[in-house]
Amino acid sequence: MNPVIDPKALVKTSHINLNHLQTQLRAQAKVSGGGMVFQQALTQAQQTGTGGNSTSILGPQTASVSVQSGDTLSGIVRQFMAASGKNVGQSESMRLAQEVARSNNLANANLIYPGQRINLAALQQALNGPAADNQASLALPKPTNPNPAQTGVAPTTQVQLEARGHVTAHPVLDKTLERAVNKGFIPPHEKQAVMDKILQMSKEHKFKPDDFARLTLMESDGMNPRSTNNRCHGIIQFCDGPDRGAASAGFGQNPRAILGHSVLQQLDMVGKYFDDTGLKNFGPAGLDDLYLTVLTPAARNETRPDANLNIAGPQASYLHVNRDTKAPITRASILQGLHQNAMDRLGLKNENGQSPAAARAQAIRVSAYQANNDIR
Repeated sequence: MNPVIDPKALVKTSHINLNHLQTQLRAQAKVSGGGMVFQQALTQAQQTGTGGNSTSILGPQTASVSVQSGDTLSGIVRQFMAASGKNVGQSESMRLAQEVARSNNLANANLIYPGQRINLAALQQALNGPAADNQASLALPKPTNPNPAQTGVAPTTQVQLEARGHVTAHPVLDKTLERAVNKGFIPPHEKQAVMDKILQMSKEHKFKPDDFARLTLMESDGMNPRSTNNRCHGIIQFCDGPDRGAASAGFGQNPRAILGHSVLQQLDMVGKYFDDTGLKNFGPAGLDDLYLTVLTPAARNETRPDANLNIAGPQASYLHVNRDTKAPITRASILQGLHQNAMDRLGLKNENGQSPAAARAQAIRVSAYQANNDIR
């Protein structure tokens, strides 16, 4: 049964009042060098009074907000993070909104209602990164210690590699590659070379490796080199036409010949296409800019998150607002759709294949790992 939704009941950004919190949190951030205890600031704000729509304490470790007319979940995320002294971009706010939605058992992060209470524990854990990371690591399984003589790796180096083994830096890419091998898209012996090539491209063109995996999950069922709709072909769907992807890849005269090339070979074509379309000029590129580079590069000029994008032809329902093919495609709907499609294709409740609590802990570990290694 499809529920009837009053559009006036849906909410957009702007009415969460976090100004008082913002002042207090930033003051504490300066004192503690950014490693503040967020609950203490919230407790203090509650005691001194913050106004009608402020964050309130549900429990010792849990903050929440009451949704007001005009709010969106991503808007709440941005205001909450800004109040802590951390500004996040649209792609990151959408990712965090998905985390908040999952932790609140919301089926659709785009549908929240006035009066609804949203638990923000997921955001608090993201803010508390290093401390939460240390606690989360206690639950991790202990690695086995292979014989250095068998691995050819010095003991100290081996310990360092095992320590890094606790963290899956690119969980969506890892699962996409594993799935591609199982489906026969990638020969097992080429899996690592494909991974290395994607990581190399991500640094050169300034996008996140997991976002490239999400792109291919939408375009080619996750790096199927033989994927085609008879007009577009390969892992990112190089399309026919003089100014389209196939021509950029050097196959303007015979686009279908792309299908005879392996994933590894097609990645070289992808790199050339990204060069031709100037992707690195948008860097660091969010998921929306990365995907629009493949779908319709000209649409990147429209930067408003909820503006209707001029994208021709029928597109997957995931890309449309509320997955309604009669509705427009926007940057926000693209972000929502690519994340959801990745979870559905990989057969997961979330993109890490974990419970919401475990997923949040994993996200914290990945964030800390990436920060320490300057991975963007």
